Amino acid sequence: MSVLIPYFVTFFARFGSKKAKFVSNTDRSVINTTIFVSNVTLLLYKNLKTKKKGGVVMKQKGSTSKGFTLVELAIVLVIIGLILGAMLKAQELIKNAKTKRLYSQYREVVASIYTYYDKYGIFPGDDPNAANRWNNTSSGNGNGIIENLSTTCTGASTNESCLAWEHLRLANILTGSGKNAPRNPYGGGVGIGQATVQGLTTHWIAFDTIPGEVCEYIDKQYDDGVAATGTIRGDDDYTADPDTTYTLYIRL
Repeated sequence: MSVLIPYFVTFFARFGSKKAKFVSNTDRSVINTTIFVSNVTLLLYKNLKTKKKGGVVMKQKGSTSKGFTLVELAIVLVIIGLILGAMLKAQELIKNAKTKRLYSQYREVVASIYTYYDKYGIFPGDDPNAANRWNNTSSGNGNGIIENLSTTCTGASTNESCLAWEHLRLANILTGSGKNAPRNPYGGGVGIGQATVQGLTTHWIAFDTIPGEVCEYIDKQYDDGVAATGTIRGDDDYTADPDTTYTLYIRL
């Protein structure tokens, strides 16, 4: 068993160095903890004495330090395994929760848009009567299209995609104020509007800075699993590189 300990440490050290550039901050915390625990294990191993009798680790002549038995080391390794298992499980739960939250956010935005449409007979952002209904806002052109889809709306934005957020908030359908785009669970922006995505021109709800593996999972779960077809699409083929971030488009 003592022969296997250095390999155990080496495995985790290599795991950390290979994965660090591809993972999230939560993943990095797990990896850093793994490396730390591995280093502690290595220190324990170095304290083992080479002289043994009857399976018990002996002190070297003239040494005042005590060694560790293989049973003690086995207990340490079991504890390490339990800690790492719990951390990885928690990491997986967080990842699943963020993925589910992203699709829930899409449904909430769709519901808010159609609530506005039912109330005023036109899409938010495109509403030609908005400036008459509320102070300090602008009206859309009323052509039935939320134009110029953007996920980076700010208070200074003037296009209909950004006005849509302000109209929804002024109508008390969404919380907040102004034209600022909401943030998705992965830190990117959310956009409403018409765009041409992979050859299809229609209204989309867009989420930027989404990991490829998340895009692929949602596409497979709710559509056809292909980035260039169906009602869920990407600005590029997210199945080709799951470690890159993409803009995910889900049809309104």
